[in-house]
Amino acid sequence: MRQDQIKLPKGAKKPRKRLGRGNGSGHGNFSGRGMKGQNSRSGGGVRPGFEGGQNPLMKRLPSMRGFNNIFRKEYAPVNLDSLAKFPENSEVTPELMVKTGLVKNPRTRIKILGRGNLNIPLLVQAHRFSYSAINKIEAAGGSVKEIK
Repeated sequence: MRQDQIKLPKGAKKPRKRLGRGNGSGHGNFSGRGMKGQNSRSGGGVRPGFEGGQNPLMKRLPSMRGFNNIFRKEYAPVNLDSLAKFPENSEVTPELMVKTGLVKNPRTRIKILGRGNLNIPLLVQAHRFSYSAINKIEAAGGSVKEIK
């Protein structure tokens, strides 16, 4: 089958409504706009957002208060330079970070960020890692484990 042989299915193409071409066309006289009123006039109709005199939605919403995403996941940032104080080859878990005071709330998710350097191998467990943090931890001989 070639492109020039493809035909549209029946009913896919409708002829356009030709308004104001006499009463025999079915769209004469008032051209489908009714008899009188705002929408029958040229240039008629209401502006976007107008709700018939009711206070419009844009005015009902609170202004300049920002937007709170209810699906947002908060992460507590922990940098590599603060992980350098742990002993060599130790397993750094979220519980250990709470115990040492790096993270305040034990229920917050933790993201390890790549600020600073790491010279000792560590097994780091967290919810998220930046690419630079992964590279620096693995370059120091450590490993990374992402918690779901």
